[in-house]
Amino acid sequence: MGTDGLAFAAESGSDPEYLDGLNDQLRALNELLAREGLPLHREPTVRGAAVTRDRISGVPYSFLHYLRRAYARACEYPDQPLTPVAEAESAADDPAIEAVGSTFTSHLICHSDCEGYYVPVDFHEVLFSEHLAIDGAIVGSSTALLRELVYVAPYLGVRLVDGGLSDAEIERIYAGLDHDDEGPHSFFRELEVWIMLFEAARVSIENGTIIEFH
Repeated sequence: MGTDGLAFAAESGSDPEYLDGLNDQLRALNELLAREGLPLHREPTVRGAAVTRDRISGVPYSFLHYLRRAYARACEYPDQPLTPVAEAESAADDPAIEAVGSTFTSHLICHSDCEGYYVPVDFHEVLFSEHLAIDGAIVGSSTALLRELVYVAPYLGVRLVDGGLSDAEIERIYAGLDHDDEGPHSFFRELEVWIMLFEAARVSIENGTIIEFH
């Protein structure tokens, strides 16, 4: 996952094939946005000031399903505390994911696990790139993704202030993940991918860059 692919490639000049391919993807993304009557996106060619505070270079694809389940259950059962996935169960099979995902309004749930894009443009429903060669075929909004991550945060025990994540809170979360004497944190998968996505969405919005899954 990256948020400065074009800027890095343009500045370094180290991978012209990747640069050409990404520019093709950006043109297709703007064609899709134009078809939907949404503002076009101009990807910066210089890296912005915002940088991620995430300490994890990547997580298994399965972790994403744990966070999707957490968000879906928070939507379906907002008055109930979140419970961990039972050992014999699969996070991806929770009926709440299908229930929430079927509306195509969840940018966390309705997206490819391993490729595709989020753009820093605010829109309600996820976009489907029919007849356009966009990796992953589904395009999400970084802004909408961030709203969903803010919504699910308290169910995971994350303390935000006006939707913002402080350095101290990141330290607290990572300390809990690293030093739990009673074994792994009950929501360690959810929290690891939550921080990764929250930081990607924040940087995307602040720097005006796409989030690229790869």
